Amino acid sequence: MEISMYGKDFAMVRVFFLIMLAVSVVPAAHAEGRLLATGGATTIEGSAGGGIVPWATLSSYAAEGEWGGTVQLNYADVEDYQLDVVGATLNYGNRLELSYARQDFSLSRLGGSLKQDIYGVKVRVAGDVIYGELPQFSIGMQHKRNQTFALPQAVGARSDSGTDYYLAATKAWLDGPFHRTWLANITLRATKANETGLLGFGGDLNNDYELMTEASVGMFLNRHWIVGVEYRQKPNNLGFAAEQDWHDVFVGWFPNKRFAVVGAYTNLKTIAGAPEQKGFYINLQVSL
Repeated sequence: MEISMYGKDFAMVRVFFLIMLAVSVVPAAHAEGRLLATGGATTIEGSAGGGIVPWATLSSYAAEGEWGGTVQLNYADVEDYQLDVVGATLNYGNRLELSYARQDFSLSRLGGSLKQDIYGVKVRVAGDVIYGELPQFSIGMQHKRNQTFALPQAVGARSDSGTDYYLAATKAWLDGPFHRTWLANITLRATKANETGLLGFGGDLNNDYELMTEASVGMFLNRHWIVGVEYRQKPNNLGFAAEQDWHDVFVGWFPNKRFAVVGAYTNLKTIAGAPEQKGFYINLQVSL
């Protein structure tokens, strides 16, 4: 199991860095457009944002009338599980974002894995992250299809697919406390997903949409480095194991408009009955 898992991980990393090498010979995209880091990183569900929370920001650095996009690799390793995510986004005019993510959740203790495809749409509806008094507001949805439903169904999940709907508000202050740039985000999500959909949707305790709150706060140490925290509330639909909220502490590095790297210490608490799921997370992203 270990050889297979690490072989898969290394293959994904090789593919990602081959893409990075290929695009590195092309001049940086949108060099004169949006400010550095305003596209954010990429969440585990494929949308632009932090690691576990989608923000109102749209991926890449595409400005009005421009196309942009990202390719990304996410990896998380906690006590009993590993999560691999590969994905891509497309952004038109800093107005519309389309995203796709493929999740592979390895069950180290039990063997095997859970797989999920996520198709996302996000639309900026008002405001701006940097300019003006209003935050940037975006609405989005993430349609999720669980590809390994036998285990979720066995523990009480009602469906192998579902759609999350969310409203996000994000604002940056260029001269905030300590004369640093600060960023804050709050997201309201309507969802039926169990463990973000990896354990299906709905359950024996509840099969209705619930409204969850998610939030991120970050401080830029300089224009290239940001540190911050994230929080994600989660529903509790399955009787076999209580689902708990997530949080992380992250560091992001934006050396230029082509590359971004985000690392985090994550505390996912209890997942599917396994307690103390703490570990690290990394996101590698190339903007096109």
